[in-house]
Amino acid sequence: MAVNETNLQPSLYERLGGRDGLARLLNHFYSDVRQHALIGPIFNRQIDDWPKHLEKIGSFWARLSGGPSGYSGQMPMKHLNLGIEARHFGAWLQLWTFNCRSHFKETEAEEMICMAQEIGRRLKSILGVEPLRDNFLDSNINLLKSNFRVHGKEN
Repeated sequence: MAVNETNLQPSLYERLGGRDGLARLLNHFYSDVRQHALIGPIFNRQIDDWPKHLEKIGSFWARLSGGPSGYSGQMPMKHLNLGIEARHFGAWLQLWTFNCRSHFKETEAEEMICMAQEIGRRLKSILGVEPLRDNFLDSNINLLKSNFRVHGKEN
């Protein structure tokens, strides 16, 4: 089991179940994505080889969660010129949230959701997409803030 050297806690990657846990999440998540009325057509138009995509995105999430990874792609560049709007980000994040909460324990699910929100925020900035304000995102931001207060780290 890989541990974080500073506090000897298992990495998020390990707490997710390693590569198998990520693969389970990604298989279910992208199955939902492919069928989604709004974002499915974008993904289905862009991705010809789903097993290859799942392997690459698995490496991406393995790297972000503290696991072994050979990921070397330029994620933001893949999203240029796709016509992505705030509503697409919202739909993607709703599916991601549902799947994370369905497949992981609460703490690990929330960590994955927060990472996805931050990635989305940065990607929207790069793509020049206007932020989508809604109660869903606000509630997760409030959850993060309350977690910091609970742990004595007022922001």
